[in-house]
Amino acid sequence: MIHVAINGFGRIGRRVFRLLQDHQNIKVVAINDLADTKTLSLY
Repeated sequence: MIHVAINGFGRIGRRVFRLLQDHQNIKVVAINDLADTKTLSLY
């Protein structure tokens, strides 16, 4: 399994996250962004 961290959860980061959800051998283990967790959870 490949572990991936996403640096930035803007337009591109959210798109990458959604694309990686379809891959069984890739797991998103961290997301780094300047916004707080409550704001990020809206997406």
